[in-house]
Amino acid sequence: MKKKDKVLFVIPAYNEAENIEKVIKELKKDAAFADILVINDCSKDNTEEIVRKNNVNCINNIFNMRYAMAVQTGIKYAYENDYDYIIQFDADGQHIAKEAIKLLDTIKKTDSDIVIGSRYLKDMGYPCPFMRRFGTKIFEIIIKLICHQRIADSLSGFQCLNKDVIEYYSKMGNYPEYPDANLVIEMLRAGYKITEVPVKMRLRENGESMHGGIIKPAQYMINMFYTIFFIIIQTPIKKVGSKK
Repeated sequence: MKKKDKVLFVIPAYNEAENIEKVIKELKKDAAFADILVINDCSKDNTEEIVRKNNVNCINNIFNMRYAMAVQTGIKYAYENDYDYIIQFDADGQHIAKEAIKLLDTIKKTDSDIVIGSRYLKDMGYPCPFMRRFGTKIFEIIIKLICHQRIADSLSGFQCLNKDVIEYYSKMGNYPEYPDANLVIEMLRAGYKITEVPVKMRLRENGESMHGGIIKPAQYMINMFYTIFFIIIQTPIKKVGSKK
């Protein structure tokens, strides 16, 4: 008898009390095939109480480690508990549980290592702000030039990872602060297969985005270009599928 795949939703959460219950209920209804893990990143509101009330596993960081380290904490948990796949899922309600099934189906059918849920591969009706869309387009061009593959939405955190990537990410000592285009480039150059699938997403209903304002996006772009530069220097190019 074939072993049933173990799938885990990894949800980093910081002050998401207004959104997290709705997210959990939607996942339990539309993606009941998977387990759920919330990484409560030292929230100042009652995010933890809401997660516990809904009988969902919760890791509580004792200080705010920020998004990337919260994600990697969930990945480490998945590795230690022998999950076959994880699906990175936002706590703010932007990601849609039914769309996660597309990611999981695609990673199996295409034998990919990473599947990215893309807002821009096709017009899915997502009303993205101009500057964010402009930045995503710049990274699409950079990835095409460096890796010879089109990745239309490298900034999407809605991703499915297979067991090889779970292990790789869990052991990274330099997991990037912003795991977006830079990490896509690193993984492509290292020989991992990345596939995109068009998905629908929503706008955040409540709370503040971690990329809100003017200063944060500027800092993000500087950090991204800086890390991409060093990835190009340090990571030799391998053929897709030659990662081992």
